[in-house]
Amino acid sequence: MGECGCLVSELGGEKQLIAAANFIIKALGSDITISDDAKKVLADLCTELSLVVSRNQRADVVEIEVEGTEIGEVEEIESRLKVVQEKIMVWEADQSMIWDSAAPDDASEYLNAADEARELVSKLEGLCLSKDEGDFELSRKAHDVLQTAMARLEEEFRHLLARSSLEFQLESVSVHSTEDAVDDGSTHLYRDESFEASVRSSSVGRNLENSIIDLVNPDAVCELMGIANVMFKSGYDQECIQAYNHLRRDALNECLLTLEMEKMSIEDVLKMDWVTLNSKIRKWNRAMKRFVRVYLPSEKCLCDQIFGEEGSVSLTCFVESSKASMLQFLNFGEAMAIGPHTPEKLNRILEMYEVVEELLSDIDALYCDEVGYHVRIEYHDVQKSLGHSVRATFLEFGKAIAANTSPHPFAGGGIHHLTKYVMNYLMILTDYSESLNFLLKDGEDMYPISPSCSMNSSREREEESESRGSCSGEFSPMARHFRSVATILENNLEEKSKQYKDAALQQFFLMNNIHYMAQKVRGSELSQIFGEDWIRKHYGKFQQQAMNYERASWNSILSYLREDPGSNSESKNVLKERLRSFNVAFEEIYKTQTSWIIHDSRLREDLRISTSLRVIHAYRAFFGRCNNHVSDKLIKYSPDDLEGYLLDLFEGSPKSLPNTNRR
Repeated sequence: MGECGCLVSELGGEKQLIAAANFIIKALGSDITISDDAKKVLADLCTELSLVVSRNQRADVVEIEVEGTEIGEVEEIESRLKVVQEKIMVWEADQSMIWDSAAPDDASEYLNAADEARELVSKLEGLCLSKDEGDFELSRKAHDVLQTAMARLEEEFRHLLARSSLEFQLESVSVHSTEDAVDDGSTHLYRDESFEASVRSSSVGRNLENSIIDLVNPDAVCELMGIANVMFKSGYDQECIQAYNHLRRDALNECLLTLEMEKMSIEDVLKMDWVTLNSKIRKWNRAMKRFVRVYLPSEKCLCDQIFGEEGSVSLTCFVESSKASMLQFLNFGEAMAIGPHTPEKLNRILEMYEVVEELLSDIDALYCDEVGYHVRIEYHDVQKSLGHSVRATFLEFGKAIAANTSPHPFAGGGIHHLTKYVMNYLMILTDYSESLNFLLKDGEDMYPISPSCSMNSSREREEESESRGSCSGEFSPMARHFRSVATILENNLEEKSKQYKDAALQQFFLMNNIHYMAQKVRGSELSQIFGEDWIRKHYGKFQQQAMNYERASWNSILSYLREDPGSNSESKNVLKERLRSFNVAFEEIYKTQTSWIIHDSRLREDLRISTSLRVIHAYRAFFGRCNNHVSDKLIKYSPDDLEGYLLDLFEGSPKSLPNTNRR
């Protein structure tokens, strides 16, 4: 046995077994005595050998059976493949589209044939076929049939999707908006008097509801879904997705043209004149609402219908097909945000900001997960950029007011264009209170007062400082900034008033403009922003300026009518000289102040009454004294005449009194 052990150890596997068996047979052939233990070992060995032989025999039988089964299945597959191939190739010879066929069953039969080709390829791949030429040829043939069917289905999918796509109709969705009338294309800080008649705009389409519309004929959606299902199961999902995305991108481009959104680069937008740009912004606001609230949800719904709501395929298709169009919108928004921060753009940029803010949740829902991350981030970035632009433009608005200068005094002492523009503009901005309060809350010191625009006096500086300090806890960020803008305007008006050489006209100009400011605030939503204390203060201001005007205009003239306090009687010559001096001075005031203008009828009437009370009262007393000492020929005007002439003042049309020759 030692020799046997050495032999076995030197050999391995089946060779070991054969060597050991030969050794045992040789040993048994010699004349040896076998003990009981040896007999038992040999008996066990016989048993083991029997089991091994039995197992090998069964395996041989199974192998024969499997080979028989596979041969049978291959024959069946080959037979079925032949039928499928005939069905597929019939349409390859036909140039017409299957889904355009008049026979209702043609499309379903072809789809079933394509799906069966997929099943046959799958079965062939599951069989352990031999590597002989016949089996290889059958497998290649099955794949060729499947590939031919998939190429045809891709073509049919494209054709059916293109044929069934519906044109996006603007009238399918109504967006309510009002357009303001401040669209004269001016790039100046203030506009002409027609600005006062402007109509304030509101945010575009605030109440637009989400709605789904049919972008593809509903009858075709099920057919498209069936084609996509077979292509996906056959491993041709990318071809189907690419076909879908290509066609839907084209459809989205058509939608943008319908919405009047032409493709423009940021450089194109920055070069655009304001009149054109203003129109583009209004179109962008309307189009953005329709696109995000109607078209994109409808596109997402179409993707879900064709590719199924489960999984990321539908979302991926939606994002890929709509991304370029969405970024086209965002490029315009970004261009507006980085463009020059001129004041006339402020309300338009605010409109854009509010539209973007309002649609933020819609975008987050449409472009969710990692698939939509890029579009979502771009959208949020544009929102932030527009917000920064609003703050910067508001700052430039204040700076532009402070820097506005005129080479000549404003004719007639009326309401300056700058005053009208600023106050009307603030009224427009009240439509955006919520946004402005959010965007301006961190800009407490946006408007430092320029040294060149000082207040009337140190006392007024103190009052303004107290007002700004006290209102910091009482007023909204928007209110604080509006008050700052109003202060800058008042400072500018103060500087402009100094261009008049006539002290009376200085006060007249300030009275007109401060009155206009106070009236605009009191008669609008600005009253809630500025507060009652501001209104009271500015009513007091223009009333004081009216008194200052009267003093500067009439005190020196009325001095001719006063009786000398130290004399009991006035000589005839003194009365004549005073009367003559009064007439000259009054005629000069009449000629001058009929060219001055007060647009507000009530303010004009109040100032006439106040002036008349002072002048006519003094003149009546003087007239009574003259009756006893001066000839009627020397008295040119009666008190009633003067009262009538005073009604001609402040009409903005210079006049001269009749018969001005001195006697």
